[in-house]
Amino acid sequence: MAPYLAAVRNYWALLPAIAVCVVLILVYAVPTLINPRWTSNVLGLFRQQPTDATAEEVEDADRLGDKQIRSRRMLAGTLVIAALALIGFNVSLNREANGCYQAAKAWGAVDDKKTMADPCINMIFGEFFNSGSGEAFEKTQQPVPAYQLVEGKKPKYLKWIQNRPDYDDADFLVGVGADCTIDLKIQQTDEKISVLFDSTEPCPPDDAISLTPVKLKKPLGDRKIVTVGDKPMTRINPDLDSWPTVLKKLATGG
Repeated sequence: MAPYLAAVRNYWALLPAIAVCVVLILVYAVPTLINPRWTSNVLGLFRQQPTDATAEEVEDADRLGDKQIRSRRMLAGTLVIAALALIGFNVSLNREANGCYQAAKAWGAVDDKKTMADPCINMIFGEFFNSGSGEAFEKTQQPVPAYQLVEGKKPKYLKWIQNRPDYDDADFLVGVGADCTIDLKIQQTDEKISVLFDSTEPCPPDDAISLTPVKLKKPLGDRKIVTVGDKPMTRINPDLDSWPTVLKKLATGG
């Protein structure tokens, strides 16, 4: 479902429209909840009265009964809930976009306006062409800096990226620049797991990260995940901000 939300995931693109809707709703709903007669009197200014109506008849027409007061308050309450839902929906989309952006940056992505517009689609995604299998053939190889274990608390940002890896098919992830994915090699032995670029040139900075899932043939145990020269790789753990963190940032402007 996530890719189909791409057109509406950008928080700043939605913000003006949602702000207008929320303001219009609250301008009507809040006074109505306090005293429905206030909004009734305002709306009465725009009601066309018969030319021969007396002042008493006009007053009777504007007077609200108990049932009308309850129904208007129920409508106003429903509108307030709808306004809060709109705000929550927009904050949720922003949380997902920020999570994908933070994950891409953790994997080494560089900023670019085109990919940053929708990071869950353009800035980080599951690999399309290479699973990392096969032997390395070049005379020299290049190191891969980082990996992420997929265990216990699964990374939530994976739910929102394009071509996402399945949790059941990944014991750990390797994220590399999209242009370098074809050179990625992952070799599993009883002593270690080696991850490297089968290339004589280092992988250049990229604005898009391709995630390759790795399914272990046996549990990791004491084996190390290493790169060229048996140098240990850095374990990272990017993810979406928790809801308490998001609410704290909203409250503090952080």
